[in-house]
Amino acid sequence: MLEQLKQEVYEANMQLPKFGLVTFTWGNASGIDRETGLFVIKPSGVEYEKLKAEDMVVVDLKGVKVEGKYNPSSDTATHAALYSRFPGIGGIVHTHSSWAASWAQAGRSIPCYGTTHADYIYGEVPCIRNLTKEEIEEAYERNTGILIADEFESQGINYEATPAALCKNHGPFTWGKNVLDAVHNAVVLEEVAKMAAYCETINPRNTSAPKEMQDKHYYRKHGEHAYYGQD
Repeated sequence: MLEQLKQEVYEANMQLPKFGLVTFTWGNASGIDRETGLFVIKPSGVEYEKLKAEDMVVVDLKGVKVEGKYNPSSDTATHAALYSRFPGIGGIVHTHSSWAASWAQAGRSIPCYGTTHADYIYGEVPCIRNLTKEEIEEAYERNTGILIADEFESQGINYEATPAALCKNHGPFTWGKNVLDAVHNAVVLEEVAKMAAYCETINPRNTSAPKEMQDKHYYRKHGEHAYYGQD
């Protein structure tokens, strides 16, 4: 079932340690098949070097396992909530990558200080509040996804233009048009998180890049009038 998607999700998960985004088993990637409403995700707690494509787990949007010999990732319910609320995405990545997780643990959104950030992520990367005690006890992972989606909706943030969020005291989630795009965004997020931290170290009074510059760099790569790259 969904063998091609399993292969893509496997390859995406294997890129996480390759790009230095995970230590041990601290991360997961998933991809969804919108026609069936099923998604494929990394199994929980299995070491990356032992993973194979056939080990990927198929689940539905309620987080119920449909196929697989292993239990799915403990973050499956978060992925399911995001897929349900963000219909334009095809893949999700969660890591505890050092720089992005540091901003999350500090409880700070990442300002757009330069064009590297603006090329890929529109505006700041929002840091989402902590879940309440009740939200944690009720359904921690599911409510994590709901909280991200609620914040984007309430703040009018376009989830396709801003494909990343930080969960306070936790870590980053990224998404994209497919699972490999979500990995790409996770790599970009880690780099801009590092740059922003260095930037504030060099100049603690620094301010965000001018909006006109942010707009120029984002829209020359995205949207109907984009002109970056080859046709």
